[in-house]
Amino acid sequence: MPILEVENLSVSFKQYKRGLIQETSNVISSLNVSIEKGEILAVVGASGSGKSLLAHAILGILPENARMGGVIKYAGEKLTPLRQSELRGTEIALIPQSVNFLDPLMRVGAQVRTSAKKGDKAAAQKEVFERYHLKSNVEHMYPFQLSGGMARRTLLSTAMVSGASVIIADEPTPGLDPVVIAEALQSFREFADKGCAVMLITHDIESALTIADKIAVFYAGTTVEIAPVENFQGNGEALRHPYTKALWRALPQNDFIPIQGTSPHPSHLPQGCLFAPRCEMSSADCRNTRPDMRTLRNGMVRCIHAT
Repeated sequence: MPILEVENLSVSFKQYKRGLIQETSNVISSLNVSIEKGEILAVVGASGSGKSLLAHAILGILPENARMGGVIKYAGEKLTPLRQSELRGTEIALIPQSVNFLDPLMRVGAQVRTSAKKGDKAAAQKEVFERYHLKSNVEHMYPFQLSGGMARRTLLSTAMVSGASVIIADEPTPGLDPVVIAEALQSFREFADKGCAVMLITHDIESALTIADKIAVFYAGTTVEIAPVENFQGNGEALRHPYTKALWRALPQNDFIPIQGTSPHPSHLPQGCLFAPRCEMSSADCRNTRPDMRTLRNGMVRCIHAT
């Protein structure tokens, strides 16, 4: 049984536009993912596709003007706001994209020690700082005294000592040097191999492929494909969705062919398939009806033409 399940998640925002006129933006619609113990699920997609919002929805830290639909389950139990607050930072740990999540009034060593729930907290903090090449004096610093790379390594450290069963890493490696990136990715793999579930949210497909078991591809706020990592090879012939194939071919080491067009704005989503305006396989059915997610060849896809 998956330890974390997201079923038909939707997230919208109500905003005031031109005085008292309200406008609703549907940023996420019908998003589905699941992850099992011992597994790394990499979530990839363009900026604005809903990756970070997924993490915030799971943890219950969406903004006040957000409205959420669908069901999120942890260990088979529906996550209510109360349950989310109980699990946040204990059973489910977040490595956030923004370094502003660090407490500006607390020394970073103390912040990491606070995240450790068991054992010798001081020893755990020192060990993880050594692993991520943070010198011993760093633990006495405040966040404003850290470089961007040091702050990001501190955020990595807080999750690594938490003992959480699920780690959600939201773009954890930008600004880090290659050695620390390799260390962080290896840490995620080690945690998964010990039974932890890891959700790695990233733009970097190449890095994700080195450690992930499955890749979930997001487009315009919905899941278009979930595929085993071994499908990402060759010309992408084992992949299912036209967007995933185009994304794979756009990488420099492959055909380096750019994807024509742009992702739709949340306030102007197409009626049917969200990728239809950019898809070479688009038909009248694609433009009129939004396809459901279905099982295909040991993966999942949201496309009526996928075979």
